[in-house]
Amino acid sequence: MTATLTPPSLGVLGRADQHKRARPRWTAVSRRVYLPALSIPTVAGVLIAIGWTSGWGGSTFRGSLTSLRWVVVGPLALSVLGAILVVERLWPAQERPFFARGYRHDVLIAAVHATIILPFVTALTLSFVTVIRHVAPWLVLPRMGPLPHWFAVATILVAMDGCNWAVHLANHRVRMLWRFHELHHSQEDMNVLTVFRTHPFIHVSYLLALVPSVVLLSNGALTLTVLALYGGIVAFAHSNTRLGFGPLGRLIVSPNFHRIHHRLDGRQDVNLGFALTIWDQLFGTAVFPTRETVRADTGLPGRPLLVEQATPRPRHLAVFAVQLVAPFRPMADPQPRHSSTPTMRQASLGGK
Repeated sequence: MTATLTPPSLGVLGRADQHKRARPRWTAVSRRVYLPALSIPTVAGVLIAIGWTSGWGGSTFRGSLTSLRWVVVGPLALSVLGAILVVERLWPAQERPFFARGYRHDVLIAAVHATIILPFVTALTLSFVTVIRHVAPWLVLPRMGPLPHWFAVATILVAMDGCNWAVHLANHRVRMLWRFHELHHSQEDMNVLTVFRTHPFIHVSYLLALVPSVVLLSNGALTLTVLALYGGIVAFAHSNTRLGFGPLGRLIVSPNFHRIHHRLDGRQDVNLGFALTIWDQLFGTAVFPTRETVRADTGLPGRPLLVEQATPRPRHLAVFAVQLVAPFRPMADPQPRHSSTPTMRQASLGGK
């Protein structure tokens, strides 16, 4: 008995041929664009569309934006930033000119945040809260009479800081998120305004920190003053100062503690806490300062991201444009992000 071979149908051949043609096209696109990064602006767009069509969950967009601006660039926030600038000049971790390139670049990014990014963050915040309340209304706890207001506020702060720690860890461990986070670590002239040196789309990941305030909203709410002071602590941790807070440094993140997180010649997935060190201590990512780490250089080994110090002339606008597009560019030669062995920089630290 002989078996006969049935030739594949023309339909099957056609689909196989289409698949072969589609694969090179997909490969060509992936060579030009880091496709996973596109998921972040997609999530942001979907969230904002939901928030806008639902009337921002009943909140007023303009009022929320005004409140956020008060927290970030209001009188209290600017007073805190001004005081920290004075401390930087009195007790610097590293001597830097007042108008160092890194400082000027962070001023540019801070200005962009104050004028353009804050409305984007406001839209994200209102939209995320609206979605949480609609999808998981059971998360919102009712008013608990015996619970003191101050205790609810303190719980929100601690839980919010814990969420920030968890997202920060993910931003270091997940390659897609790291592509957006590495701009923050590219600073080689650390200063108080480095807190603003973030990619706009990184705010999508930090939406998780809003959950505690949604859960306990009926029992307490963070005032604008509390939020401004919390932001001041985070900003101070990025300052170019050699301060360790003494015994309080075991609880509150100091500039000396956080500088280790930005070290050029060490692991950067440590000391991830925003305001509190307890999360790093609980999960084994705490590295406390020593005399050697206080004045450590900061930045990214090998400068995988274009920085303002790498060009003969500052070209701040052009460099910032490249930095904004960088997460969507393909990785030509992926390298370890947390290696303890430093690589040579592409250029010296001169010309600041």
